[in-house]
Amino acid sequence: MDTVSELRLAQVYPGLADKIRSMAATLEAEAIDIRVTQGLRTMAEQEALYAQGRTTVGAVVTNAAAGTSWHNFGLAVDVVPLTPQGPDWDIGHPVWTRIVAVGTALGMVAGAQWRTFPDWPHFQFTGRFPTTPNDEARTILATGGVNAVWEAAFNESGLTTA
Repeated sequence: MDTVSELRLAQVYPGLADKIRSMAATLEAEAIDIRVTQGLRTMAEQEALYAQGRTTVGAVVTNAAAGTSWHNFGLAVDVVPLTPQGPDWDIGHPVWTRIVAVGTALGMVAGAQWRTFPDWPHFQFTGRFPTTPNDEARTILATGGVNAVWEAAFNESGLTTA
């Protein structure tokens, strides 16, 4: 993985970071390079993305307000395939289907598989928590921070942190 991706992975749950690195290694063996474009987001960053296309200029890019995206908890990342010309955001390219297949095979939820608002770059790993952040996760985040969320998501469910 490139330096930009590693900097972003350093801020998310280590088990998720390991899965993304495994995904990248598998894809690299198939001559597909990826970059992590988003990792942990602050509530303010999430709210700004949510406002886009609603109350600010631009296209709608998310249906998740602050506190309703696993990015706010360090349990989600977005990736994009890289070409010699730069990032390839064309989700019609077959490489995207392969990225999703590898990510889901590693146990991550792929946003590309969501019915109402497919999010092709998005991958999340949330342990015992549901697909969408709930009140319990938000309370844990508010009182204990992301490390407390990670502890609750994985150690209480009997899963390991790796």
